[in-house]
Amino acid sequence: MNKMLAHELIDFLYESPSAYHGVATTKAMLDEHGYSELHEADAWNLVAGGKYYVRKNGSALIAFEIGTGDVVEHGIRMIGAHTDAPGFRIKPNPEMTVEGSYLKLNTEVYGGPILHTWFDRPLGIAGVVTLKGESAFKPVRRLVNVNKPVMIIPSLAIHMNRSVNDGFNINAQKDTLPLVGLINDQFEKNDFLVSLLAEELNVAKDEIITFEVGLYEIEKGCLVGVNEEFISSGRLDDMWMVYTGLKALLESTENSATKMLIAIDNEEIGSLTAQGAASNLLTTVVERLVLGLGKSREEVFRTLANSIMISSDLAHAVHPNNAEKHDPTTRPMLGKGPVLKLAASGSYSTDAYNGAIFDAVCKAADVPYQKFVNRSDVRGGTTIGPVSASKLNIPVIDMGAPLLGMHSIRELATVIDNELTIKAFTAFYNL
Repeated sequence: MNKMLAHELIDFLYESPSAYHGVATTKAMLDEHGYSELHEADAWNLVAGGKYYVRKNGSALIAFEIGTGDVVEHGIRMIGAHTDAPGFRIKPNPEMTVEGSYLKLNTEVYGGPILHTWFDRPLGIAGVVTLKGESAFKPVRRLVNVNKPVMIIPSLAIHMNRSVNDGFNINAQKDTLPLVGLINDQFEKNDFLVSLLAEELNVAKDEIITFEVGLYEIEKGCLVGVNEEFISSGRLDDMWMVYTGLKALLESTENSATKMLIAIDNEEIGSLTAQGAASNLLTTVVERLVLGLGKSREEVFRTLANSIMISSDLAHAVHPNNAEKHDPTTRPMLGKGPVLKLAASGSYSTDAYNGAIFDAVCKAADVPYQKFVNRSDVRGGTTIGPVSASKLNIPVIDMGAPLLGMHSIRELATVIDNELTIKAFTAFYNL
């Protein structure tokens, strides 16, 4: 087991408490390896062997290394993942007082978190704040990370909710609002959040126009288990796959094919944003890449005909306490390698053709892999795979590393699966 890689992943996740911070962390690693940033408003003049990336909204990023061969003939090898995670966003005007004594914040649910896992955890705040700029059309965005335990969502005592262990219907407008402090003469309860953000950014309160910030568990991830074989951390879904794709991109060798990493936002809420997979972001970047090499629009489509993508989102491993929840014959486990995801409903984009390609990649990398299908009486989730396949009209392999506790505030993976996934992704770029 490569524990050094696991600790590096934990550091990567800790530095990425929001989608915005995840992109910033990814950008920093790309910059260290000689990648140049492209801007949407500029002309793109690209060269063979060049290393580039473009950001969208500060929360999505697409990086690519131009192959040494003709892009039309050799196509693009893409690995895609998402930067967002389920949790809570803080609403505007969030301050709420209770009995003249408590101050709490009004929040709303983002995506589909397992709500009860957020109770009684020390929480920080991270995201982006917009400040006044030189023009009304050019506000300034600043990342903010209040990396200290400034709030907590307290549980109701069992004495006041005797049926809590029999199942508790959590009301997201009532039960999950975080407590931030006790009100007294010195406590500034009005504009508390804006004051906190201004202090963190060292700006005046009136400079802050809007914010997009959420809650996160401040405790760093760690290795657990008798042999430290497990990785326990928040935001494994899906920044883990961003990390593995990034490591493979940076460590893979020069290739005739162009290599691309796609870190897209808002998958957890349906992808229907400018920085989401349902937008034209990816198709536009692919087109501008080919045109930037002096090719024609006809050659854009010919390039796509020779391209392939991996949609990498995590997969449900068999749960040790709920093994019956899985399909009776197809049963992926933690520690047994990456998982190919299939669904007759089309909720995953794997088919017989691209599944065979994944099999060949894993064999070339000497990496074992598993398969996942839902029980026929259980409705599963989906990924960026189907929408990417429909947008690009190319084969898209749907897969992910195995995980327990998906959408919990703290999920569980393994050290070996981290290593094996990086190895498979590196082979995908190298072949």
